[in-house]
Amino acid sequence: MASKGQQYGAVGKPPSKAGGILFGLGLGGFADGIVLHQILQWHHMVSNTHDHPVDTVPGLEVNTLVDGFFHLVMWFLVLAASVVTISAWRQGRLAPNWSFHFGLVIAGWGIFNVVEGLVDHQLLQIHHVRDDLGGPLAWDLGFLAFSLLLTAGGWLLYRRGLAALEIRSV
Repeated sequence: MASKGQQYGAVGKPPSKAGGILFGLGLGGFADGIVLHQILQWHHMVSNTHDHPVDTVPGLEVNTLVDGFFHLVMWFLVLAASVVTISAWRQGRLAPNWSFHFGLVIAGWGIFNVVEGLVDHQLLQIHHVRDDLGGPLAWDLGFLAFSLLLTAGGWLLYRRGLAALEIRSV
């Protein structure tokens, strides 16, 4: 009798990249929101808009609300990652090894940071890494450099894991 994976024709196929990337996007957003917004309080989602200054109660209330919606979106990304990952396993795809999975998670985190750094910090300028210091450009550029390193390092780790999976599936 054929297993479920054989019935769907997915046995031996590599794991989906989507799950790891989505986990990285969501967890990267949580890391940004929890560490930079809540713990260090360097900025909030709209702390550089001047309509909602963080040194007033009404301004802080708006920033906290927008931060909450941001976290809700990150939660949905992590939920989507779980659904995609479980669906792939139920199809009988190979389980990812550590390098494959965490490489994509790290790359996803880096991708989140690059997009966030370019769109929110530079294009829209709704906040900067250090709004508490007046938004110096050096912090934004350092954030982008760190983000590119995360993306590249994660992708290299993923490629190492993919190579090991290819050897295992032959």
